[in-house]
Amino acid sequence: DVQLQASGGGLVQAGGSLRLSCVASGFDFDDIAIGWFRQFPGKGREGVGCVGSEDITATWYSDSVKGRFTVARDNAKDTVYLQMNNLRPEDTAVYYCATLFSLWVPLDWGQGTQVTVSS
Repeated sequence: DVQLQASGGGLVQAGGSLRLSCVASGFDFDDIAIGWFRQFPGKGREGVGCVGSEDITATWYSDSVKGRFTVARDNAKDTVYLQMNNLRPEDTAVYYCATLFSLWVPLDWGQGTQVTVSS
């Protein structure tokens, strides 16, 4: 079974930083691109950042987080990270990692981790 375990969320003040981790198991991690998504209360999930598989330096970001968030993967640890800097109250959401069928198209979801940014 594909399993994705996200962690690292919490409460932080505006301007602060958090690093989320997503530990994967149950599939060949090296071969699969991974994405981070977030969900605001009462809304659907939106893409935040993605990292490629064959080229692990290939990353993509939504305009709302570009320059503040960084996605990276460590294939030796089957883990993907989302480094979030200069956080804003509007970044408050539940964050999810997912395997990708294609860019920004999720396939399997992990459980979410809550990020709350206070003003």
